[in-house]
Amino acid sequence: MEGMENREDLKSMLPFLPLLLGSSNLFWPSQVVKSLETLSKGPLYSKVDSGELLFDAISHIRDSLALPSLQPVAPFAHGGYALFFDELISRAEASKWFEEVVPALANLLLRLPSLLESHYQDADYLFNGVRTGLRLLGSQEAGIVFLGQVHSSGFIEDQSNGALEVDFANKYLGGGALRSGCLQEEIRFMINPELIAGMLFLPCMEDNEAIEIVGAERFSNYTGYASSFCFSGDHVDKRNVDGFRRCKTRIVAIDALCRAGMRQYKCTYLLREANKAFCGFLDQSNCDHHKSLFQDGGSQGSQCMETDKDTNVVVKDFPMDEAPSTSVEIAMNRGEYINQVIGYSDKKGSWCLDLEDKIGIATGNWGCGAFGGDPELKTMIQWLAASQAARRSVSYYALGIKSLQNLNQVSQWILSHEWTVGDLWNMLVEYSSRRFNKETNLGFFAWLLPTLFAHDAKMSNLTSTP
Repeated sequence: MEGMENREDLKSMLPFLPLLLGSSNLFWPSQVVKSLETLSKGPLYSKVDSGELLFDAISHIRDSLALPSLQPVAPFAHGGYALFFDELISRAEASKWFEEVVPALANLLLRLPSLLESHYQDADYLFNGVRTGLRLLGSQEAGIVFLGQVHSSGFIEDQSNGALEVDFANKYLGGGALRSGCLQEEIRFMINPELIAGMLFLPCMEDNEAIEIVGAERFSNYTGYASSFCFSGDHVDKRNVDGFRRCKTRIVAIDALCRAGMRQYKCTYLLREANKAFCGFLDQSNCDHHKSLFQDGGSQGSQCMETDKDTNVVVKDFPMDEAPSTSVEIAMNRGEYINQVIGYSDKKGSWCLDLEDKIGIATGNWGCGAFGGDPELKTMIQWLAASQAARRSVSYYALGIKSLQNLNQVSQWILSHEWTVGDLWNMLVEYSSRRFNKETNLGFFAWLLPTLFAHDAKMSNLTSTP
């Protein structure tokens, strides 16, 4: 067995772990061990029986660690502990916390060094020698981080068809989840708190990278958005589990162009968004199929589009025979990693994801809102990417955006004319060029189908005439 001091995966984690590394093992500093042992014996021994004293004990442990990467405690944290434990919750609840929860947490922390050592030892043998030990990933370094057994989870997160759920991500996974952000991504990280761990392990995403997270459990319900966001009760996650006992929740993080403005209509950035969405929607377990499509110079798919009773647009079963040539670049960027996954799957079943029927995409106004994206453009880009990735369906949550109210009509028109992916891509390029050069101020839908939208405008004027 390789000594702990020689493990590169562990070394990448050490700056963020509150532990020391000896010649062959991990351990706590002696002062921390003493403090944790005291807490583990309960309040009669430790005297920690209030929020104020708990804060003091935690501060003492933090000071004993002297980690250079340790951020200072928020200035009002001391008052927050006292307010919560000494005023907001009942004395019975507070007593249970100090008598049961704190000692149990202290005992678990005392075991952290040995638990991590066991993790790294076991990680070498789980999948035919494929190392799955916790590590920080660098840019363009493909890998899977196992965080134990996680089980999972409205809007996108309320879908129950097993679809790949899109996280409208910041290029730094999680965005402002640990600071002040409260938009789509941050809300998802609050109701599925296991996602926060990914903020530690995963690097800033490049333009040809996406992050897929499997098995995150949902714990909370909520109402509102941004400043109106509010916890509305516990959520019991009842999704089915896979072979690793993880809930069948798949979340893909893809970061859109930030402060898009007029540059989103330049071909370079149009291509960037299409490639980014394709990276996220590509089914790794079906990569051989995608590679053969690119090698053959075309792609076969089948789809149609409809609107469900909740005003969510569903895309499924439409013929898209021709792909934009630019998508080939993304398939090859991820090809090396995907070949490894397929190789390991052949040797030992599905070590990453359960192999099952193709699943769809659950998405919405990606890159719009605060990021400044054009909803009509972003909708078409995601439709193209999902088609090229041969996804079974796209459930689109428009969330009342007025410009998307005719999305179903536009998609039906495109399908009735049997456009390929390449046809629609070329039309998006032409429209974007005209929009960037100020040759049109129309949205994509009105530009594409002026007769339809002129009729809508006429009817609107008639109904508003006194």
